[in-house]
Amino acid sequence: MTDSIMSKAATMEIPINSNGDTGTLPEDDSLEQAAKLQWSLDEKVGSSRGIRDLQQVMVSGPNLNETSIVSGGYGGTAEGIIPTSSIKGSNMHHSSSSSSVTAEEITRGVAVEKLETVKKWGLNTYKCTKQMISERFGRGSRTVDLELEAQIEVLRDTKRKYENVLRLARALTNHFYNMVQTQHALGDTFADLSQKSPELRDEFGYNAETQKLLCKNGETLLGAINFFVSSINTLVNKTMEDTLMTIKMYENARLEFDAYRSDLEELSMGPRDAVAMARIDAAQQQYQVHKEKYERLRSDVTIKLKFLEENKVKVMHKQLLLFHNAISAYFAGNQQQLEQTLKQFNIKLRPPGADKPSWLEEQ
Repeated sequence: MTDSIMSKAATMEIPINSNGDTGTLPEDDSLEQAAKLQWSLDEKVGSSRGIRDLQQVMVSGPNLNETSIVSGGYGGTAEGIIPTSSIKGSNMHHSSSSSSVTAEEITRGVAVEKLETVKKWGLNTYKCTKQMISERFGRGSRTVDLELEAQIEVLRDTKRKYENVLRLARALTNHFYNMVQTQHALGDTFADLSQKSPELRDEFGYNAETQKLLCKNGETLLGAINFFVSSINTLVNKTMEDTLMTIKMYENARLEFDAYRSDLEELSMGPRDAVAMARIDAAQQQYQVHKEKYERLRSDVTIKLKFLEENKVKVMHKQLLLFHNAISAYFAGNQQQLEQTLKQFNIKLRPPGADKPSWLEEQ
């Protein structure tokens, strides 16, 4: 219908009068009505399409990942359109890159710290080795505390002698243990023969009782010697060894102190430019640090040597008295005095007749 109206309007003739004005024709009203009708139809079609598009958008919803931001004025080109997905991706990439950069910085910092530690250790080792070689060949000077060095030498000599006492005491214990076991076996044999030899029953019986008594006293003496050996072992291998470990730390600190002292003296004798002064200041700081360490360890060694001497005298006084009284009572045959000696020093023996390993086997 719309096409027929438009075709009719297009084929109408417009008459012109003599003055050049258009005339009033009956068809003018119909032409105007056709134009109005066409406009209303276009408006209805456009509105219906807009409603359908709006419904489709409301049902499906926009894709936020494909939403675009338009840059520029109305009717601009597509060059100003920036997809939001690219913005989100760039933010995620920036976040991941920043985290990776942080991890790399941490790893680099740890590596640099380890490198500095190795560098300091290598420099310190070089200086100490140089100082040690200089001292051995008589070209370098060393700090000496004559009184303390004499005490340290006395301690080392005392430790060697006490180790010899400990070795001999263990050997005595081993031999005496074998003798006690032999006496025990001999007593059992005498007792068995007294039952099987009626004519020598009394003689075998006397000897069996004697060997059993000696075996019992021997086990008591072994308990006393075991206590003596254990105490000497603690004194030598724990107390003295702990003091010697502190002395070793002191000697290492003394070597480091002399090494940095010699380094400072060499730098002080050189030129006095800006670079040399900076090195002298650094060497002075290192010298002060190692000097404080050396003095602190020297004080520790002095205190430990004093307490060690007091402890050694106290322990050895008790142990030597125990050893003397136990040995004297055993070889005098004084069983009561031997047992009294063990009670005096709070020594407990394992129950008689127990099948447990001997104290020597437990060492």
